[in-house]
Amino acid sequence: MRFLLVAAFCSSLLCALPTVAAEKPNVVVIMADDLGYGDLSAYGATAFQTPHIDRLAAGGRRFTSGYSTASTCTPTRYSFLTGSYAFRRKGTGIAPPNGHLVVPPDAVTVADLARTAGYRTAVIGKWHLGLGAEGKGPDWNGSIAPGPREIGFDYNFLLPTTNDRVPQVFVEGDRVVGLDPRDPLWVGDRIPSPDHPTGISHRDTLKLNWSHGHNGTIHNGISRIGFYTGGHAARFRDEDLADAWAAKADAWLEGNRSQPFFLFLASHDLHVPRMPHERFQGKSGLGFRADSILQLDWQVGELMKSLDRLGLTEKTLIVLCSDNGPVMDDGYQDSALEKRGSHRAAGPYRGGKYSVFEGGTRTPFITYWKGRIAPGVSDEVVSTIDLAASFAALTGTPLPDDACVDSVDVSGVLLGTPGARGRKELVQQDNGGSGNFGFRAGSWKLVRSDSRFAHNLVVEERLARTPVPPYQLFDLSQDPYESTDVLARHPEKGEELKARLAAIIAAGRSR
Repeated sequence: MRFLLVAAFCSSLLCALPTVAAEKPNVVVIMADDLGYGDLSAYGATAFQTPHIDRLAAGGRRFTSGYSTASTCTPTRYSFLTGSYAFRRKGTGIAPPNGHLVVPPDAVTVADLARTAGYRTAVIGKWHLGLGAEGKGPDWNGSIAPGPREIGFDYNFLLPTTNDRVPQVFVEGDRVVGLDPRDPLWVGDRIPSPDHPTGISHRDTLKLNWSHGHNGTIHNGISRIGFYTGGHAARFRDEDLADAWAAKADAWLEGNRSQPFFLFLASHDLHVPRMPHERFQGKSGLGFRADSILQLDWQVGELMKSLDRLGLTEKTLIVLCSDNGPVMDDGYQDSALEKRGSHRAAGPYRGGKYSVFEGGTRTPFITYWKGRIAPGVSDEVVSTIDLAASFAALTGTPLPDDACVDSVDVSGVLLGTPGARGRKELVQQDNGGSGNFGFRAGSWKLVRSDSRFAHNLVVEERLARTPVPPYQLFDLSQDPYESTDVLARHPEKGEELKARLAAIIAAGRSR
C-alpha cells in the first residue's frame, strides 16, 4: 500500500506540486482530551479564561459544528489517523494497557500522506492506540513494535495508553525511556501477588481517591486500571506530563524547522486522573478539572512561543480539536461535579463522553494560519476524520481509492475559503461496542440505540443508564439540546435517515 501511494504521488508530481507549493504549510494538530464544547472562553466559558487558545480562535476559524467521530479516545484517534470510521474495524474500542496496535501497519495514515508529501512527522503525547503485534501486545522490556514508526511517524514520544491505565512510563522510538534492565517492567490485568498494594487494599494512602473502577496498582498516590511492577526509574509524575509535552515539542520543532513538518501533539489534559502541575492547582477555583483546562491553554501558549521563536508561525497551519466531549466523574473523586458552579462543559448540548448525543462529539474545533486564514466563525460541519483527505488535498497528495475511505476534503472550509462547504452528513459513534450511533444530515440528527439503555457517563450526572427508544429524531436547528424527539411528527425523514445510516454502515466506505 505504501509503495502504491508513493508511486501514485510521483506520477502526479509534475502537475500537482506547482499548484500547491505556495499553499503547503507545516501542520500541527493539537488534540485535547475530554475537552467539551463549553470548556473554553472562546466558546462561551465565563468562569475562567483560556487566553492562548482564544488567540487562535480570534485570529483563525472557529467552528461551531466541529466534531470528533466518536465519544471516546481510541476510536476517535483511529479515525483521525486512518480517515476511516472506527466502527468498521473490530477492536478499536478503548485500548487496554497491554493492547496491540489497532491501526494495521499496512494502512495509509495521515502521517503516511504527510511523509509522501515530503514532510517530517512526529507524534508527541497520549497515544492510546495500542502497541505491538496482534496477539502479543507490547514488549515493555525490549523493542516495542509495531507502533507509530510503522504507520508513518518519524518520531514519537508517548504516553503509551492513557494515564488512568498502567504503566506510567514514556515510550520514545521503540523503547521505554529510562528503563533499568535490572528492574524489568511487568504489566498485567491480574494482581501479581496478594500483598501488591492497590487502591482497594491501600485506599487510605491515596492522594486522589477513586470513585469507580480505578483501583489497581498505585503510583504517585493514585490507583489505576490494571497492574504493574518494576520500571521504577522510568516512571513519571502525573504533575509533569504537560511540561514533558511542551519540552519535547519545542525540541522537535527546533530540529525540524528547515523542512515541512507534521506534528500530532496529543495532550493528556483534561483526562483523568486530573493532576495538573502544582503551579496550576487551585488556579481556576473550580477544582482540578478546570485547572487542567488552564494547563492545556498553557501548553498551547508554549507551542505558539516555540513557533514564534523559530519564525514558523506564518508557515504553520494549526488545528485544535478534542478527541471527544466532556465528562465529570470518570472514576476519581476530584470534585469536578461539586465545584463546577455555573460552568457547563458541553455548552448548550446534551450528553458528553460515551454518548452519541451532540455533547459527546461536538467539541471545540479551531484552525489558525497567520496571514492565510481570515478570522471568522463557521457553522459548516467538519470532523477530525476529514483531516487526512484535507491535508492530502492541501499538499497535492493523491489518495488511493481504498484508503481513508470516510475522509472528506474540507480543506477550503478549514482555510476559510469563501463559498467552501463542509460535510453534508456525519456518523457519530460511542465506544463502538454497543451499536449506538448518531447520524447528522444537515440540521437533522438521528440517534440509533441498539440496546434498551444508552449507557452514558453524562456531563452533569454520575454513571447513568438512561432508557431510550431504538430511534430518535431531532431537528438541531430548532432543538440543539436534543430534548424533543420528533420522529413521530416526521416519519418520512426518519425512514430516510435510517436507510442512509444503514447503507453507510453496510457499504464499508462513504468517500
